[in-house]
Formats: sequence, C-alpha cells, structure tokens
Amino acid sequence: MDGLERMDKPSRWPRVVGLGLVVVLAIGLVVWIRGRHSEVKDAAASPAPTEESAKLPVEACEKPNPQTVREAADPPNSSKAGDSHEGRDGGLAVRQVPSPSVPLAADANALLAAGKKDKARQPFLAALAASPDEPLRIKIEEVLGPLNVELIRRPWPMSEKQDVIVQEGDSIKALARKFGTTVELIVKGNELKRPDVIRPGQHLKVFSGKMEIKVSKARNDLLLTSNGTFFKRYGVGTGRYDKTPVGTFVIAERIPEPPWWRDDGRTVPFGDKENILGTRWMAIKATGTTPEIKGYGIHGTWDTNSIGKAESAGCIRLRNEDVEELFELVPVGTPVVIEE
Repeated sequence: MDGLERMDKPSRWPRVVGLGLVVVLAIGLVVWIRGRHSEVKDAAASPAPTEESAKLPVEACEKPNPQTVREAADPPNSSKAGDSHEGRDGGLAVRQVPSPSVPLAADANALLAAGKKDKARQPFLAALAASPDEPLRIKIEEVLGPLNVELIRRPWPMSEKQDVIVQEGDSIKALARKFGTTVELIVKGNELKRPDVIRPGQHLKVFSGKMEIKVSKARNDLLLTSNGTFFKRYGVGTGRYDKTPVGTFVIAERIPEPPWWRDDGRTVPFGDKENILGTRWMAIKATGTTPEIKGYGIHGTWDTNSIGKAESAGCIRLRNEDVEELFELVPVGTPVVIEE
C-alpha cells in the first residue's frame, strides 16, 4: 500500500528544477540588457572618429618623416615644447633641442623637401650663425656646403648673383674679370653648351660674391666664404715639420692639369706617376707684411690618405675632386689666410 501511494503521487523535483531554470534565464536577460545599455551610453559619450584620425596610417610611428617637422600641428593640450608628436600626415616630429638654431634648420629642411633650394640657404646660414652647438654646426655645414655649390653651379638665383644682359663685344673672359669670378663658373652656372660663344641680348646669371679662403694648419681644413659667410669647408693636407707658411696671400695663378718641376729642374708632365700636383694648381703670393714665398700653392693629390695630415712639402693639398671644385669657384686675386 505504501509503495502504491508513492507511485501515484507526483514528485516535486521537476517543478523545482523548472523554476530554477526560469530564474537563471531571467537573471541572464537582466545582465544582457544592462550590458547593452552601458555600451550605448559609452558610445554616446565618445566622440566620433575624425577624418584625420581615419587617415592616420598604422605604421606612422614606425616610419617617422623628418621632412614634416615644421608642418606638424600641435594637438589641443599638447605636451611641453620639446616632446614629440604626430604630424598631419602621420609623420612623427623630431624631438626638438632647446636651441634657437633648430627651428631655423627645420625651416630649411622643409624648404629643401619642397624643392626650394635657393630659399633654404638663408635659414641654414642663420641656423649656423645662431647655434653654439659644435656638432650641430658640423651637421649644418655638411648640408649647406654641397647646397651652396649646387646653387652656384646651376642657373638658380642667389643673393650674390647678378642678372647680366650680354652686350656687343662682351666675352666670357671679360665678364669673369668684371665680376670677379671664373670662366668655368659662368659656363657651368648658365649651362652654356658652347663656352666660347655668347650673343648680344643673352641673359646670364653671374656670380659676383667675394670669395675668401682661410686655412687652419691645426685642423687641416680649408674654409671657403662668400661675402664673409660660410660657403664650404674642405679637408686638406699641410706641410710636415711646420713647413706651410702662415700669413696673408692671394691666388696668383691657376693652372689646370699642371706639370711639376722637380728640385733638379726636370719637368714632370701631368699624368706622370711622379707628378704630385694632382689635377689642379693655384699658386699663392704673399701680401701685406707676410714674408715673400716662392713655390707654394694649393693643389690636388693622388694620395688621399694624406688629407687631414701634415705630410706635404709645404703646400696645401686637397683631394682631386675637391680641388677641381674649388678651382671653379675662386679666381685669381682671391685672398688666402693661413693660420696655425
């Protein structure tokens, strides 16, 4: 009888289990609704992505572009001056150095990047004059020197160039003497196809700046200036046993592919292995109170290992490619100062 009663009466466990499932589902539904509400709320509070941020490449911070330093825009509430930040095009700005020359150098770099080489020169010169940092000055000179040479060798405008209209009877040699420059520079600087022919009415750009040379025996370098401002610096070799004279001089003669006279009077032609003068020779003559000298000059060399050292017989040596460049730039009469 007891057993039949237990079989006839329905068990309470199915009801309990069913009720438990309903409670669990209800709790889950409440949690999901609250989560969705939170997401919507957060989305409403966050600003929509701007067009600029959408364009920012993922690799921007991995590939900084120093040419965009001056174009980089400071974001609102930007960090202190000197901190890096991203530019408009995703380029990473170079960390600024607390020096008045850096913005000027950055301006010059931006102009160079835009192809405005003639306009980049003045900011570089100003940066060079303003910077007390010798390593930075060296870096500026390494960029500014080749830039100056490129500008002077091309029909680019420069503050030292004059626009000249060729008159009847003019010649390149006469114009070079008149403006204190070289025939080579007029020819190359105007891309003349026939260096011996110019015609009346032809427009030329002629360099008229005053070039000067200063040689330091201690540093073994040659500083070329134009109207008193930096133009280019070259490494040189000077005389062993302090044989290079000091004082003031002028370039008295310019000879391409020079022969060399040995001490015994024998002439060694250009191209001979014994000829030590390289590809160019510029004789110097003493001026002012400097004692008279003979046989000294600025010349090239085949021995590039001697540059930066005191190994010559007393003359000033440059690499052949450097002396050829200098030869184009400086005419007879260019002042030369040699210092200890």
